[in-house]
Amino acid sequence: MKYIRALAFAALAGITIISTGCAVTRDQQTVGAYVDDAGITAAVKAKMAEDKTVSAAAISVETLNGTVQLSGFAKSHAEKNQAEAIARGSNHVREVRNSIVVRP
Repeated sequence: MKYIRALAFAALAGITIISTGCAVTRDQQTVGAYVDDAGITAAVKAKMAEDKTVSAAAISVETLNGTVQLSGFAKSHAEKNQAEAIARGSNHVREVRNSIVVRP
């Protein structure tokens, strides 16, 4: 079951990448960096989907130049910290910014 969820999130991320295209605006990033960032985002989301302590649906993951931005809501500080640990443990991540809000 966890592999099915991980594959579903990876497929969704892939569809998002394909549908948004690889448009690059001035002073932003190269197409190669955009593709790398999309791969990082997909990998982090897939790992979160596999982890039963993290609600992947409630946490948003965005990546720009290797910096992962986490946002959304967590049920506890432990969940927030686990989401950050997953992002930090992913390949090619340079920095993690954790803006997840813990809801009581």
